[in-house]
Amino acid sequence: MNAQPDLFDRPLFKRRRVRAVKAARPGADFLLKAVAEDLKDRLLLVNRRFPAAIDLGGHCGHVLAAIDAAGKAEKLYRGDLFEADPGLPPPDFVFDDALLPLRDQSVDLIVSALGLQFVNDLPGALVQIRRALRPDGLFLATLPGAGTLSELRDSLTRAELEICGGAAARVLPFADTRDLGALLQRAGFALPVTDVDTLTVRYDHLFALMADLRAMGATSVLKDRSRRPLPRSVFLRAAEIYAEHHADPDGRIRATFAMVTLSGWAPHESQQKPLRPGSARTRLADALGVSEQKLR
Repeated sequence: MNAQPDLFDRPLFKRRRVRAVKAARPGADFLLKAVAEDLKDRLLLVNRRFPAAIDLGGHCGHVLAAIDAAGKAEKLYRGDLFEADPGLPPPDFVFDDALLPLRDQSVDLIVSALGLQFVNDLPGALVQIRRALRPDGLFLATLPGAGTLSELRDSLTRAELEICGGAAARVLPFADTRDLGALLQRAGFALPVTDVDTLTVRYDHLFALMADLRAMGATSVLKDRSRRPLPRSVFLRAAEIYAEHHADPDGRIRATFAMVTLSGWAPHESQQKPLRPGSARTRLADALGVSEQKLR
């Protein structure tokens, strides 16, 4: 059986991520701030405290601050991806998210924000995370899902087809909510839950959106991407198409980010379990207050 080929160029992703962290353009972390605030609200709903919690991603410090503000962790640890963030105090560890440096059953809460979407072996990464959690430990993560940057993909594809006669993939593929939920189950998480929140960001033009993506280190790192630079004429035409098809009445363009949040627990005997088939003691008809109809 052949192994699945890598989708992402990891060395390129590392270079772009490190460059973005070092440049740290003010305001480019708006997505991470929004996601961190949402993760904090979700943690506030969890009726327990965690002895040891990890911010798996670290950069900018927003997620660590969110975990701390939620008041659910006794000890907090920050892991920076690839390289320490020069704008923050030194992290507790630096890591590669393809190979996590965590011992089995060593922590109680792992939170990841906008990081795991660039891992080639996401199922394997989820298994590593689940193994690192102590029984009844919680994994909470947010990553872009299907529908993210659909307007940009549409505009670039149309422009490249029109001018070059063909089009290559320019925007990363994103998994949908159902697939991500299935991956949680495959990784062995108990009580897996996935949901999606759509965030729409508006820009003056396509080039402002692309500048933000570069500042986030979130431009395309597809391994099978075209190495031929796009002519400037393609970008200019894409900007026109974007404005024609994906703009509001005031002329500003829309960029969609579909944020999928995953949560799952390391299995523990105290957790709720589904009843065995046929073990119900109450008829559905009685619960609904209706007469049972037999099929002919």
